[in-house]
Amino acid sequence: MRRQSYRYQRTLAGPAEVRGVGFLTGATVRARFLPAPAGAGVVFVRTDCRPRTYVPAHISQVTGTNRRTTLGRPPAQVGLVEHVLAALAGLRIDNCLVELNAPEPPGLDGSARAFVDALLTAGTKLQTARRPVYAVEETTIVSGGGATLALHPAEGGDLVISYFLDYGLESPIGRQVHTETITPATFANELSACRTFILESEAETLRQQGLGSRTTPNDLLVFGPHGPIDNRLRYANEPARHKILDLVGDLSLLGVDLCGHVTAYRSGHPLNTTLASVLYERLSVSCGCRASLAA
Repeated sequence: MRRQSYRYQRTLAGPAEVRGVGFLTGATVRARFLPAPAGAGVVFVRTDCRPRTYVPAHISQVTGTNRRTTLGRPPAQVGLVEHVLAALAGLRIDNCLVELNAPEPPGLDGSARAFVDALLTAGTKLQTARRPVYAVEETTIVSGGGATLALHPAEGGDLVISYFLDYGLESPIGRQVHTETITPATFANELSACRTFILESEAETLRQQGLGSRTTPNDLLVFGPHGPIDNRLRYANEPARHKILDLVGDLSLLGVDLCGHVTAYRSGHPLNTTLASVLYERLSVSCGCRASLAA
């Protein structure tokens, strides 16, 4: 991998707060976003633990990818972090403390829109430290379970993501595709409002496991045989857009910016974090040491 360019790091100009119900626990959750010094990265702070515990948002901290991305180890795990991470990365907020009084952020409507709105209201400020932007020199591909994810070399300085969603002819979610150049404006306007989606049968299984006790089809996209139940799509290809949102969050765990073209076919959190791990190992080799990656 090669360093393509750099930009100056950013943090929040002031605090921001979002409250809501957790999808996993059903608890009432408060998330507070606080400014952090240059080089700190994004760190989740479990304020409900004694003493407080700190979980860096980094690929080395990933401990679960089943339907969501989980960081840290019990009793200080933080689950379903991808939407918060996507909001921060999409707006290019590099350094932030995220205080949570529960083992997950608020689920809200399954999108990142409320996080983005709160962060935009707080505002951002530039910091003097640089954040590198890296590109691969040749296409890097990971695959598994019929899914494929690739990062292609950059033709410019942008990160472009294309997602191809295909669950088969019998699925109530039709085949769809979306491509987006990731900038703060496009993330906020084209991706942040796109919601988590799930099949009705999957939702019932999760309920039997004790998850989603306070979540209804009005809160996110639940697909029955004839489409969304008690809900309407915000975009015709909202599921594909949401998959790009997840990718933005998961790839931010790398700790540096990427440029190039990401193409994804049926990819989810396991493959997203696998690509981030592969790229992190390559960066470690090319930089000589892991500590230099965020310099």
